[in-house]
Amino acid sequence: MVIICIGITLAYLVLIGSFVYGFDTIEPYETKNTTPKTKFSVVIPFRNEANNLPKLLESIHALNYPSNHFEVILVNDASEDDSVEIIQSSTQNYPTDIRITQNKRHSNSPKKDAISSAINQAKHEWIITTDADCILPQNWLQTFNAFLQETSTFCVAAPVTYHLDNSFLNRFQWLDLMSLQGATIGGFGLKKPFLCNGANFAYKKSLFFELSGFNGNSNIASGDDLFLLEKATQKHPKKVHYLKSEDAIVKTNAQPNWKSLVSQRVRWAAKTTAYKNGFGKLTGFLVFLMNFMVVLSLILSLLNLFNFRIFGYILTIKCSIDFYLIFKTARFLNQKYALKSYLTGFIIYPFFSVYIALVSIMSDYSWKGRTFKK
Repeated sequence: MVIICIGITLAYLVLIGSFVYGFDTIEPYETKNTTPKTKFSVVIPFRNEANNLPKLLESIHALNYPSNHFEVILVNDASEDDSVEIIQSSTQNYPTDIRITQNKRHSNSPKKDAISSAINQAKHEWIITTDADCILPQNWLQTFNAFLQETSTFCVAAPVTYHLDNSFLNRFQWLDLMSLQGATIGGFGLKKPFLCNGANFAYKKSLFFELSGFNGNSNIASGDDLFLLEKATQKHPKKVHYLKSEDAIVKTNAQPNWKSLVSQRVRWAAKTTAYKNGFGKLTGFLVFLMNFMVVLSLILSLLNLFNFRIFGYILTIKCSIDFYLIFKTARFLNQKYALKSYLTGFIIYPFFSVYIALVSIMSDYSWKGRTFKK
């Protein structure tokens, strides 16, 4: 048992250490005052987002980019609140081409259907997806424009973080997201991209059609971003990049309560069995194995069936390497001050992670008023 635990810990140390190395491999990108040439179609699915849309629309109106160089397609996914009315009243006096279209359902994934519907109507070659609960940075499109002119790429992932408050729940989610963002950037730095976030994801429309869109995974409700990245990486491995820029950071909302957080994470976990990316599957398995081992070793140590000192060493190694990656990510995102919740979050996270994995295997899940089969 001790030898197995030490082996898993060393493998985990190498994995996270490689992400730290990959993170540093990607140089931060500084936005240049490049002439706007790229035209974008910004795609935003929404369902019952009346509380979030005003801030999103305000950030769209404030974008530092010529209004004739981008359009915004908001896809209504059967909203039951005032979302449509809010959009209509907010956009009537602005020059930006913002329009609402209705989602055309034909699969088990409302979001993939919404994105596909919008892309079929998009006027421009470059598609950028984001979410209705996001706030976009002022130089968002200008940064993408400059990056695309300098880089030969078909697909670009970019950073996402949460709005922070003083609640532990908020910072617990933020710590989890920091680890995901760190692994995302690290994976790109290692030239093994396996993660991205659909709240800040850009690709050519021609690439979407070349990859047959979401065909092959439309039966899975989530994963519009990861499965498309997986396809793009397989088809054009040298044309997939990460935009590591402070000017491109999109902020979104953390879940308001533990129940919705569990539903969200189960939704995310439910798609993992369909991954084909070998490095991504190995990473997910090793991270789960490490968290499971921490929980099991603690229980056995309390029962005097495992050496408590060795358990302490394992915990210290994991705590240190996790913190190093999260610290680098938080520094890049200018949110280091939230690290004060790290130790508490670190103690809770293995139990949370194992619980989510078990629930995702054994049960269906609900999201935004709908129930989905696993």
